[in-house]
Formats: sequence, C-alpha cells, structure tokens
Amino acid sequence: MGKKISIIGSGFSGLAAAACCAQNGHEVTIYEKNHHIGGRARKFEAEGFMFDMGPSWYWMPEVFENFYQRFGHKASDFYQLDRLSPSYRVYFGKDDTLDIPSEMEDIYTWIENIEKGAADKLRQFMNEAKYKYEVGMGEFVFKPSLSYSEFLDPRLLVSAFRLDFFSSISKHIRNHFKDPKLIQILEFPVLFLGAKPSETPAMYSLMNYADWTLGTWYPQGGMFKIIEAMESICKEQGVRIETDANVRKIVASGNRVSGIRINDREINSDMVVASADYHHVEQQLLEPQFRNYSESYWDSRQLSPSCLIFYVGVNKKLNGLLHHTLFFDTDFNTHLTEIYDSKKWPNNPLFYVCTPSKTDASVAPHGCENLFILIPVAVDLKDEEQTREHYFNLVVERMEKLTGETIQDHVIYKRSYAHRDYITDYNGYKGNAFGLANTLLQTAIFKPSLRNKRLKNLFFAGQLTTPGPGVPPSLISGQVVAAQIQKELKT
Repeated sequence: MGKKISIIGSGFSGLAAAACCAQNGHEVTIYEKNHHIGGRARKFEAEGFMFDMGPSWYWMPEVFENFYQRFGHKASDFYQLDRLSPSYRVYFGKDDTLDIPSEMEDIYTWIENIEKGAADKLRQFMNEAKYKYEVGMGEFVFKPSLSYSEFLDPRLLVSAFRLDFFSSISKHIRNHFKDPKLIQILEFPVLFLGAKPSETPAMYSLMNYADWTLGTWYPQGGMFKIIEAMESICKEQGVRIETDANVRKIVASGNRVSGIRINDREINSDMVVASADYHHVEQQLLEPQFRNYSESYWDSRQLSPSCLIFYVGVNKKLNGLLHHTLFFDTDFNTHLTEIYDSKKWPNNPLFYVCTPSKTDASVAPHGCENLFILIPVAVDLKDEEQTREHYFNLVVERMEKLTGETIQDHVIYKRSYAHRDYITDYNGYKGNAFGLANTLLQTAIFKPSLRNKRLKNLFFAGQLTTPGPGVPPSLISGQVVAAQIQKELKT
C-alpha cells in the first residue's frame, strides 16, 4: 500500500525524488516556498530576455537520459539538445585565447600544439579519467553512503585505489602536463567542487572526461527546460506540486515524523523528504532533540563557493564571446586563496560569462545579447549593493578590454544576485551556492547522512548530502533517496 510522502523543495533532487516515489506507488506532494519551481535552476524574464538563474553547463548527458528512460521518455521528448562547438573559450589576456574543440581528435591535435608530447599524455590521462567516471558515476554515486559495509565489495575496494582518492587532482594533472595554461584549463572543472585543486581528490579528473570526451551541451530554450521536463514527468506520475508553500516546521514525536506545518496548516505525512537546504531543515524546522548535527558541526564544514551573478541584457551583438567564456586573465591561485583561505572579497577575480543568445535566439530580443556573468566568491561575506556595483564595473571593463567591444553603454537590463539572495530564496547556509566541498573527508559516508538518525521516516536529498553538488549529482540524489525509502519499506 502506498505511503503519503511530503517533499520539501522543488529543485532537481526534490523533483527526482518525487517522480521516483510516485512511480513506486506512493501519494506524493511537493511543497515549494517560492512562487516558481526549480530551486536554484529557476528562470525569470525581463525586457524580452529570458535568464536561467543558476546552472548553465549541461554536462553528463547520459545522467539525464537515464532518468528520463525510467519513465519511458528521452531528452528529445522535451527539448532539442545541441552540442556546443567549440565547447568554450578561455581568455588569458588581450589577443591570448584558447578555444576548446568539441571532438577529442581535434583536442589531441590542439593540445600537442600547446605542449610537445602532451597528446600521448592526454590519452593516458583520459583513459584513467574514463575509468573513474564509469566507476564513480556508475557505482559509487548511487550508493546511499549510510555504512562502510556498502563499500566492502572487493571489486569496489580495488576500484577505490584506481580512483585516486588519496592523491590531489593538482598533483595528478601536473604529473602529466607542464604548460601553465593547460593546467589551469584542466583544473577549471573542479573550481566549483569547493576546494583548491591541491585539496581535491584526483578522482575528480572524471570531470575532465565529462568535459572533453562527453562534451558540453545546451537544451534549446534554456536550462529551465530540464525543470519543465521533470515537472511533466512528475505530473504524469500523479505528483501534486504546491508553490508559495513555505514549510515552517517538521512535526515529530517519538522516533517518527507525523507531518509538516505550513503557516497554520498541518499536513499529515507517512514520510518526509527534505530537499531544501539541509542546515536550514535541521536548525530551523526540527526540534533540537531530532537533529543529526549540531551548529558547531555545520560551522566546521568546508563549503563550496558562493557566487556573485549578474543577469545582463545588451542591445547589440558582441564579438569575442562564445556560449561559454572563461576569463583567466588574472592569477588563478590568488583568487582560489581569497575564496578558500583568506575568505574575503577577491581583489581581481577570475570570472565566467554565459551568452546563451549565441546559440538560442529565443532568450534575447533580436540584435541583443543575453549575458550571465558569474564570479566565484567565498561564502559568508558581507553582501552590499556598492560591493556588487564595484565588481560589475570591474568585470565589464575587463571584458571590454579583452574583447575590444563596448558593453557598458549598451546595457539595457541588469540584475545582480549573491549571498543575501541565496539566503532569502533558498535558505542557503552562509549564502552558499554549490553545497559542500568535495574533499576526501566530505565524500561518501563522510557527507551529512541522507536519512535522519532519530526519525525513521525523515530523509534528505540535494547538494549538502550524497552524492554532492552539481546538477547531475542532485538529480541522482533524489533517485538514491527514493530507492532507500523503497528498500526500508520492504524490510
């Protein structure tokens, strides 16, 4: 007999958990505090522009396909998916750019021109990265990580050593390559994993495999198309979705949750899945005796960066930018130190620009460009309007200098988003944008548990629990939780 399951939050993990639980025969309702679904992947429209608010990189396309196939669908049922070519551009200075080819054979030729002998080393590097990807994404990420015993399979123990858990990706990359620009490009994908490359396990070279071998893609209509696809699947499975439904309390007694409270309305539930910010759920929605972790535990966690984002509409077409453009014209290590060590606003940061109007005419008026500008910054910073304005002027001036385009005079729409918005909109702990850092001691069983240790019917999903931050891991997180619920119901 199906259970009544309440899910808090409608991001990727919440939608995935809801669809899978409903498919298993349960009565599922999602409660979303905001007016629109999608969590950090929401969208908004202004002055004829459509802006994706959060994720902008579509990597690991098979993770999405595998999810859709569970319900008899494929990605093309919901959107047109195009592979970007080149994948992205990197600026190292004026007239000093590298465009990353979309095909591996072109990459081998390109990299050999950068560093003699590097093509053969890249083949070896990618073969190792492929193994890490296939084992990591095929086996490890789908484990609930509730016990050491999950990893005692001899085959997995052997794999653990080949996965390079105990070496850093910084060292691993430098064992293969010498060119500083090439090293920076290879280290780039781990920038949002939450730690410096010197503190990130070499296992995450799987990100390089995802980047260069599996490719960078774009769903026509924007990243919110994924949310719309997941919403459609949820509704097919009978999931109810309530927006403007801010959960104020998880009601519990003994060792079980009895329901949730939304303002003065109490909703009975057989099970609750919290895909909202884990820290917020524990510290604000649960009584102290029911919490997994103390405030001091959370304060000791190493978080991934926050970010300062600008959504910008420009009334001209801009040369010099691709769909994805990285600006690495300042010192990489200095910016990383400011994020992770000194934890202050950066002096002269690296930044990233997504220009989806290069690929998709629907996201901007004719003759205009849609710019999403992102600066990775430390969490828990004082977020003031004058600070935001300073960084907007700084990055636009650098873009103008490097691309040779006038931009500032052509801005017809601008909106900023940073720490205080992450707190207001998502209850983001310390204004974080990307969850916990993927350090060795915050991997798998060392992450916050996906189930409550004191309440048998309360579970967690999302970027602060297993398997970790990012769109594909969050999508997987919801599926892992749904599978764990089903397993426990059968025992």
